[in-house]
Amino acid sequence: MALSISVVVLLAIVVFMLCRKSGLKAGHAAVCVLLGFYLASSSVGPTIHQLTTSVTGMISNIKF
Repeated sequence: MALSISVVVLLAIVVFMLCRKSGLKAGHAAVCVLLGFYLASSSVGPTIHQLTTSVTGMISNIKF
């Protein structure tokens, strides 16, 4: 059984849980979202994308 979930959805769930349980304030979460947008448009964006693609590829090859 394969489960496919978008990284954006997964990160949104993590941020939501941090806001609810760990005391992360909505303002802090908004700053994190803005940082993500600015990182994506910077010269570091393609490197981060390649890293996450490689990591998800390695995770998907793990057999349980």
